[in-house]
Amino acid sequence: MTAALGIVVIGTEILRGKRQDAHFARTRRQLATRGYEVAWCLVVPDTADILVGQLRWAMARPEPLFCFGGLGATPDDLTRACAATAAGLPLRRHPEAEQLIRTQFGAAAEPVRIRMADLPEGATLIPNPINKIPGFSLGKQHFFPGFPQMAEPMSEWVLAQYYPPRAGNVEQRILLPGAREGELVPLMESFCAAHPQIAFSSLPSFRENGAQIEFGVAGLPADVETAMADLQQRLRAEGLTIVPLGDAIPNEERSESD
Repeated sequence: MTAALGIVVIGTEILRGKRQDAHFARTRRQLATRGYEVAWCLVVPDTADILVGQLRWAMARPEPLFCFGGLGATPDDLTRACAATAAGLPLRRHPEAEQLIRTQFGAAAEPVRIRMADLPEGATLIPNPINKIPGFSLGKQHFFPGFPQMAEPMSEWVLAQYYPPRAGNVEQRILLPGAREGELVPLMESFCAAHPQIAFSSLPSFRENGAQIEFGVAGLPADVETAMADLQQRLRAEGLTIVPLGDAIPNEERSESD
């Protein structure tokens, strides 16, 4: 089972600064409670050629995809058609989605709202407890409306259906006062090659008393313990001072100022 998911947020208004994205931070927290992380995030305009290209790239990735926005029936709601094009599928009227929309809106479903039942062929529905207009899934790609109050329970439903809780990653960090990043690149390369399952980070900075580096090692708890012990042994062999920065912590608990 994958440990990370990708996110696509669709909305020209976000790129123009007219609206603030609420999906990334919320989804990151939602994933973290179940032991998953965000692999990458794209913010894409309501522009068909860009949207098709970015969805093709995202669908070709190994990670599952959560996509938010563009599922309405106005001219700038392009996600359903662009997802079909990106997947090489025709757009078809989904019978169950059609029935849900007609039941919810009656005669007012025509002529506009009913268009939201036109989905990529083979799509399965994601229930929407707010207004009953469903999202949809294409295998491991999941498409939600842009309204956060709708997207949250819908994405929670998808997680409960397809992504069981797993052991989350943790991170351990150490500080190397006086160390210079450029001098330790061979050591870093050797360490990363020996621990491919670990996510390694190097954050150099300068203080009044000189240069320093913060090293981070992230992954499953047992892997982190083994890798950090090896890293510290390598650093001590170079004669470097090591300052631990606390015990292993879940990745999602790191503050933005860390």
